[in-house]
Amino acid sequence: MTAIADVSTSSATLEARNLVKDFHLRSGFKTSILHAVKDVSFTIEAGKTVALVGESGSGKSTIARMLMKLETPTSGSILLDGAESGDRGRALERYRSDVQMVFQDPFASLNPYHTIVHHLERPIRLHHPELSRGQVRERAVELLERVRLTPGESYAERRPHELSGGQRQRVAIARALAPGARFIVADEPVSMLDVSIRLGVLNLLAELQREENLGVLYITHDLATARHFSDEIMVLYKGDVVERGPADEVILNPQHEYTKTLLGAAPEPENLGRLRDEVRAELGIAH
Repeated sequence: MTAIADVSTSSATLEARNLVKDFHLRSGFKTSILHAVKDVSFTIEAGKTVALVGESGSGKSTIARMLMKLETPTSGSILLDGAESGDRGRALERYRSDVQMVFQDPFASLNPYHTIVHHLERPIRLHHPELSRGQVRERAVELLERVRLTPGESYAERRPHELSGGQRQRVAIARALAPGARFIVADEPVSMLDVSIRLGVLNLLAELQREENLGVLYITHDLATARHFSDEIMVLYKGDVVERGPADEVILNPQHEYTKTLLGAAPEPENLGRLRDEVRAELGIAH
């Protein structure tokens, strides 16, 4: 694939430090405060995946939106490579070239009126204006092939309604990589896909993470997939991180009652371990 930038990622980190997010709710003449996120801190390193696990309403997507600068924290800070990230102008543009998001719904995240190649060329042109029109097109087609939509030219002029849900999510992943992202925030990236194709999309994310040294925040309610594809798991309950640690340790030796409740809805650990080994063998990852 044609290189866009020569950026060292050996010490790349994306850090959330003491993030708090409160929402002010109004009902008639009364006002209340919803504490959506309460003093959450974590660091994502290049080449590593951190899973943020919790049920709907636990604050997972609010954290994702703060990392993407779509919500402003009530307090706390977000640091990229050890420096506070900018919130406006060119600083924000640079931040968003490094940190990109894969949304939950592949059917809503792509504009139905535009071709697939338009969705990829637009961020490339925006973040890399030095590239010629031909180079932009070449990069877009390469990205399609990178996410296993081959040959890329055969998908380039299609529109989203001509693709399956799994194919659309692969386009969404390619779009996240288009600016040259070093960190991916994946918000429930397979929850709306058929069970039969979820593993393929997760395998693709794992492969891209390894080969391009990406840092990934994998947001999910599913501890099973969190264990397969993550180095560290954080369990979020009502805006609080109630448990965190290496993926195997959290799954096999949970300490918090909420973690145990989530595990009660997951397959048996023996089956999880077997599936994890199968995935690693498929990806060529050593035990």
